[in-house]
Amino acid sequence: MSDKKSLFKNVRVIIFILALLASIVLIQPGYTSGEGATTNLNYGLDLEGGSWLQIKLQGALVQVDADPGMIVSQMVEPVIGAPIQITSNNLEASGVSSSEKSITFTTSVPVSATQLELMELGTVSVDRLNQNTTQVTLTTSKESLIQAYLSQAFDAEVLPISTEDGIVYEIRTEASEEELEALMEKVGGTILRNEDGTSTYQEGVSTDTRDLTRDILNDKLNSLGLKDIPVRTVGEDYILIDFAGIDLATAKDIAEKPGKFEIRIQTTGNETQHVLYGESIVSVGIPTYHDNQWHTPFTLNEEGARTLQKVAIETGATDNPDAHYLNMYLDENKIYGAPLSYSAASRLKETPIYSWEASTGSDEAAKIEAETLQIHLRAGALPVNVVLVGSGHVDATLGEQFKTEAVVAGFISLLAVAAVVFYRYRRPEILVPMVGTSISEVIMILGVAAAIGWQLDLAAIAGIIAAIGTGIDHLVIITDEVLYEGKLPPTKVFLSRIGKAFAIIFGAAATTIIAMSPLVVMGFGTLKGFAITTIIGVFIGVVLARPVYGVVIKELLEKDGNGTSESEGLTE
Repeated sequence: MSDKKSLFKNVRVIIFILALLASIVLIQPGYTSGEGATTNLNYGLDLEGGSWLQIKLQGALVQVDADPGMIVSQMVEPVIGAPIQITSNNLEASGVSSSEKSITFTTSVPVSATQLELMELGTVSVDRLNQNTTQVTLTTSKESLIQAYLSQAFDAEVLPISTEDGIVYEIRTEASEEELEALMEKVGGTILRNEDGTSTYQEGVSTDTRDLTRDILNDKLNSLGLKDIPVRTVGEDYILIDFAGIDLATAKDIAEKPGKFEIRIQTTGNETQHVLYGESIVSVGIPTYHDNQWHTPFTLNEEGARTLQKVAIETGATDNPDAHYLNMYLDENKIYGAPLSYSAASRLKETPIYSWEASTGSDEAAKIEAETLQIHLRAGALPVNVVLVGSGHVDATLGEQFKTEAVVAGFISLLAVAAVVFYRYRRPEILVPMVGTSISEVIMILGVAAAIGWQLDLAAIAGIIAAIGTGIDHLVIITDEVLYEGKLPPTKVFLSRIGKAFAIIFGAAATTIIAMSPLVVMGFGTLKGFAITTIIGVFIGVVLARPVYGVVIKELLEKDGNGTSESEGLTE
């Protein structure tokens, strides 16, 4: 019989052992007299008790048309307190560049450019033609005017979304089709129709808005120092939040409470002075790329803009911007800091600035930072109105009972598997490594869950059991191929059979992963946890556990004397 390397010198075995030890370290099993058994694992609502909230996002998506002149009249006349006369309008003219599109009107009263800039109708130019006539030119677009009109009417953000069928306006609050129709009639407009004659009005929000709302909730909950709280999207208009270990009243308070956003200006050294809070920010735009930089736009209200101007002048930021950074904080954690641009500093000496842009850089990391800053700037205030449509509570003792029953069910399943395996093979040298491999897989799956902060719930436990069941099937395939004739074959035959076994195993694993992937991507509630846990278990099995089992079973069967090596066989 030829000399064999020790199992502990085999590279696959070494990697397997290191992965197992790393998983144990990540899980951090322990015991305290007060809490009993402790681990670093996060348990979900099912296993720890707590509360859950289901919220619906209120909004509407619609395509509309209107008369730009009537929109300007409808919005401007109440502000200036006098009628206006449209004298020029080329917004719908063909062959005119966007920078040249404008609408001009005259009025008999003096008009302040600041008054109209706050309405966000476009770039404003005011000329006093004579003592009785003021001329105002708005460089704008039809889409911008409709956006401003709807935003003012509903007192909410309105975003124009470009699609293949035209501009769809997303109204980020509750807006019925009847309300919209009445509003558009006032400005000579209407709700557009699809080719089949149906209305383009649709209740709900866009996927981007839904995901932004989810991300803001995630950001807010994390900033409060709470442990991992899953915020899941359900369909297009619903978000489900699990608050494990938190009572229902506290959960509602957390979900409704906005974060504290603050802008402070650097004075001397590391000292800073308060400028404004989040309530001074009236809108936050979508990050854009221009001038070789990523920018996150936001708009201040009248009070915030004037306060920022006053503090910037008093602290000397308008004279020496580089020495006076504007720093942004969310719940007292600094999230952004930069000096005023020289153009902004110069302009602040003369007038307050309402529209700002925070630049982050030009690379991909800067894009991610700009998108994150967009979330932070909202200070936890959600982009759309939400309504609580469902809530519930799982008692802590019931959750503890589920946890105990899940462990018992897993242990019984393992004993049942061990009994079946022993009945089939009646050989301890097969039973021990097979059961040991399954237990090791469970530990490594839990180690991955601890590393990524994944919450374990009943669906995840079911996924672990499913992965172990699949693993036992694979180990049986390996064992049957190896012991095809009741004993370990020569090395060449062994390698051929083990290769055939792994071809079957890899095919079955790939099928399982492909079948589970849609549940991960589409996120059907707790089924997502089941799918992710199953995929992790299958991946760990085929990459680490199955190859090691093949090595171990060959070594044990050879040492047991039930196999023949290639040197022991007949030779010519």
